[in-house]
This record gives sequence, structure tokens and C-alpha cells, in this order.
Amino acid sequence: MQAIEPNWIALLWFAGFATVITIAFLVVAGMFPFESRPTEEKSGTGTLLIVANSVLLATLLAGTAFYGYFELRWSTLVVVTGLVALFAPGLFEIWPSSVRDGRKGLIVLAGIQILALGALAMVARKSIS
Repeated sequence: MQAIEPNWIALLWFAGFATVITIAFLVVAGMFPFESRPTEEKSGTGTLLIVANSVLLATLLAGTAFYGYFELRWSTLVVVTGLVALFAPGLFEIWPSSVRDGRKGLIVLAGIQILALGALAMVARKSIS
């Protein structure tokens, strides 16, 4: 493993964060354009959840990109990102559509993204010092 990627713990963290990002992207992308959203998401609360998830997704994406750039080899970054983008939609399909396409899914997704951002902050802090 050292010949492929010397920082394999960072590789595992990056793959986990990238998986959360891909699934979050698929859920949030299903809510756009606003006119085609599910009925329960057309309310003000639904719109707020979609915007909040979009902001969390953008923040997690930027943080994970910087973390991967500074901790991993470029070739590892490209290969792992490609593998995650290839296989994470399978995890998305496992979720029941009643959860992933509605308010419950957006609330769960926001919680998962907040946890991932917290973990990213802890991991990145260790790598900075």
C-alpha cells in the first residue's frame, strides 16, 4: 500500500467524504429545478432545507477537495474520486424513494453532512498540525 499511497488513512477519510458528497449531490440534484420538486418540498420549509443542503454540500465539497489535494497524491485523488463517482450511486439506489425524495431524506442528509463536516474539521486539524 505504501507504494500506491503512503497516506492510506487520509485516503480512507477522503473516500468516505467523497461518498457522502456524491450521495448528497444526487439527492439535492433531484430537487432542481424548483418547479419540478415533489409537492411537499414546494413549501418555504422545503425550500429552506434544499438551500441548506446545497450550502452544506458546497462547503463539504470544497473542504474535501482541499483535504485531498494536500494529503494525497494526485493520481490517488483522481482514481478514488472516479471509483466513488462510479459506485456511490448504488448506495443512493438502496435508500427507499419515500425517504430520499422527501423532507425526511433532506433532514437526514443535512445531519449526515454536518457530521461529515465535523469529522473533516477534526481530521484536517490533525493533518495541519
